Order: sequence, then C-alpha cells, then structure tokens
Amino acid sequence: MQRAPQTRRDFLRRASALAAGIGAATCVPAAMAADSSFPHSSGSERVTAKLPAHACDCHMHVYDDRFPWAPGAKLLHPPATVAMYRDIQQRLGTTRNVVVTPSAYGIDNRCSLDALVQLGATARGVAVVDANVSDAELNRLDKAGIKGLRFNLAIGSVTTAAMIEPLARRVAHLGWHMQVNMSNDELLANRDMLSRLPVPVVFDHFARIPLQDSTSHPVYAFVTGLMKAGKACIKLSGAYLASKAGAPSYSDVAPLARALIQAAPTQVIWGSDWPHPTEHHKPDDALLFKRMTEWAGSDELLNALLVDNPARLYHF
Repeated sequence: MQRAPQTRRDFLRRASALAAGIGAATCVPAAMAADSSFPHSSGSERVTAKLPAHACDCHMHVYDDRFPWAPGAKLLHPPATVAMYRDIQQRLGTTRNVVVTPSAYGIDNRCSLDALVQLGATARGVAVVDANVSDAELNRLDKAGIKGLRFNLAIGSVTTAAMIEPLARRVAHLGWHMQVNMSNDELLANRDMLSRLPVPVVFDHFARIPLQDSTSHPVYAFVTGLMKAGKACIKLSGAYLASKAGAPSYSDVAPLARALIQAAPTQVIWGSDWPHPTEHHKPDDALLFKRMTEWAGSDELLNALLVDNPARLYHF
C-alpha cells in the first residue's frame, strides 16, 4: 500500500518524534541549513572544475513516498527523489550515476527501478534480493539496468553472508558484481568465500577500514590484495562515516584514500552516498567531491575513478 505524500507538518512531526525518542525506527531528517540551496546537502557552492565527460557517481539512493518501507525497516529517510538528485548532479557536474537500493526497502527494488526509468541510459543500479529470487526476476532486473547485488550487513539486513556465494554463481553469466558492506570482523571471517567468488566484489565506504591504523590493518591487506588481482573494487564514499577530523579537511581519511588509489588505480570508484541517510546534519557534497579530486591528484587518475572504472564495472 502506498503512503500519502509527506507534508511539511508530517515531516516536522517525524523529526520531533525522533528527538523525543519515540518509535523503534530511525528516521533521519533532511538538513535544514540556512545556507543550503541543494536538497539533503549542506553548502551552496557548485563544483567549478572541469570534469571528464561521463563522470559517474557510483553510490546514491532514492527514497520516494510512493513506495512503502520494508517491515521493520530502521534507517528511514524523508523523500530524496530523482528530481532532487538532478540538482545534485548539476551541482557536481556528473552525468552518470548508480542507484543503490537502500536498506529501508528491504528486497523491494521498485523504487530503484522507477528511478532507473526516470534517469534513462545514464544510470545503472544495484539491487537487494534474497535466496528466494527467481532466475526470471534476475533477468528482468538485468534488462532494467541492475548490474550488482548489495549485501548491507553492517547495519542489519534482510540478507546474510551465506547468500552471497550462491547468488554470485547465479548472476555470473550476467556480468554482475557483489557489493558488500560488512564490519571488519565479518569481512575477515568471510575472506575465503569472498576470495573465491566468480564475480567481482565491490566494497562500500572504504571497506570500513579503520583510519587510525589503516594500511597496517588486516582488512586493508585483504582488500588491496583482491584489488591488485583484479577481483575487487572499492568505493571512496561516506568519508564522514569514520572521520574524526571531519569537514572541511577530512584529513584523517586522506592517507587511506591515497593509499587505496595508488595500490590499484583501476579498481577504485567514487560515490556521493547522497542523500547521506546516516547523517542528521548533511555534509557538503561539493566539498566532499573536492576532497576526492585532491586524493586522486591527477587528471589521469581522476578520469579512471570517475569514468573508466565505472564504465567497466557497470557496463556503461
């Protein structure tokens, strides 16, 4: 059943309920910064640097009131529609994007599929399914623009690590990948399984490698080993998730980002993580994008991160 469109009064009521600790679900309100001209994003400046043609945002979400939350969903979000995201694209100067089904919708990919129809040939998607999905449905998703499956196990999920390998074997002929978001312990516990998958692995959000001992951490060694073997990619997304330094520098993220790029520059991609569903105070997307260009350090590497690597992974 579809929900009625959210009014401003509804939004304020939900935000007040959150502040008072009412309800089991977590609803992250939109940023209300006075200087923001862009939805779910702080700041008002645009990216002025000239980007390579076909620059791709490889990780963003759409939330639309026309589609219901999954039962028991916890990380909810006010509307973040395709029309809103187009404003972010204009701000950044990107033209391609990858729609990732958020955890709030469980295994219901209708919102993401609707977004792909609206966005057209410049968009691809990553879906969430469980072991009960049919081959016919996987083929339907492929024709709609889905090119990978996400397993978001870091915050709880309708999927499990045990589903990854069987589903990987079922979608290998489609050229898809498995996208994972796991805690360090769970990732290391599943390293043998992830290493033998017949499809590439894509690690969300810097693979959650701890910043304080990043390049000496066993997760770094495991992830970069797969990357150097051409069996994995990593997303430079969600720099704010672990950063203690925070904006505007995100200086504690920079060493890890640069090390990952230098380790395997053909296996690194970038994502905005818009509309930043974990964040009450939305980050500045233009600033985050600028930090990423500094980590890349050259036009050649920037072209790899934004164009060549996404085109290969998502079949643009």
